[in-house]
Amino acid sequence: MSDGILNVYKPAGMTSHDVVGKIRRIYGQKKVGHGGTLDPDAAGVLPVFLGTATRLLEYAVEGTKAYRAEGCLGSRTTTGDKSGVVVEKRPVPPLTRDDMEQVLARFRGPILQTPPMYSALKVNGRKLYQYARQGMEIERQPRSVEIHHLILREFDPPRFAVDVECSKGTYIRTLLEDIAAALGTVGHMTTLLRTRVGDYRLEEAHTLEEIAAAPDTVLLPVARAVRGLPRFDATPMQAYRITSGVATTIRGLADGTYALFGADVLLGIGTCAEEVLRARKILQHAERPPETDRPGTDSPAGEREEGRDTHDHRE
Repeated sequence: MSDGILNVYKPAGMTSHDVVGKIRRIYGQKKVGHGGTLDPDAAGVLPVFLGTATRLLEYAVEGTKAYRAEGCLGSRTTTGDKSGVVVEKRPVPPLTRDDMEQVLARFRGPILQTPPMYSALKVNGRKLYQYARQGMEIERQPRSVEIHHLILREFDPPRFAVDVECSKGTYIRTLLEDIAAALGTVGHMTTLLRTRVGDYRLEEAHTLEEIAAAPDTVLLPVARAVRGLPRFDATPMQAYRITSGVATTIRGLADGTYALFGADVLLGIGTCAEEVLRARKILQHAERPPETDRPGTDSPAGEREEGRDTHDHRE
């Protein structure tokens, strides 16, 4: 079984689930998952995790995301993009590039955004798009998201293009619809290219054809998933205790979440509170070292056993 991460270029016209299916067939394994769904009409970066790496999927979707999006003013669709049916048309007022820049400035920083009906967000156990396909409109609560960067790339009314860097949970279709409304009209998204998901960038992404041709060459190590976390290198005894579910005192270690390494191997994820480090996810158990390998307790890495509680500290 292969363990690792793929930075996949998802083409337009294919679902994220379709990509996972093709990766399963290329590598001959079932344990495959993706980090952050892309709409079928969208293209770009789709991190795909294999084997042990699937346990670290949450760290792929925690980071910021970047997109290049194109929109068209004057018409609104059922889905918010070109795949939907046009349900409203409104005239586009005379607009200058400066008008657009002023409106974009209002959408930078924290904003409230109402999720679209055609989305995978679940309400009462069902995805919103399942209600939408039945012609039902479900009440949705606005959610707080953050637009870190919003840059106007092209402006030729009724068409425009923007680069967006945003927090997870941001719907670019909705952002473009809201921008159109602020301009005094309606609009929809015509194309979407995801250029980055956390640490995974478009210029490093591989097509499915490239992956099929050299599956071992393009597979990134599992540790790539936690590159954004501070690293804690455990001594042999610390590694054994922590991966056995023992809360271990690490003097001088700041509170936070750490990537746990032992002998330069990723063992799992740990959280530290008040200088006590506990395993949150264990990917690999360290062997018990010989008694002579025990470190002294007077060093910054000294530890003591706080008690075994594997129920709370393992997955």
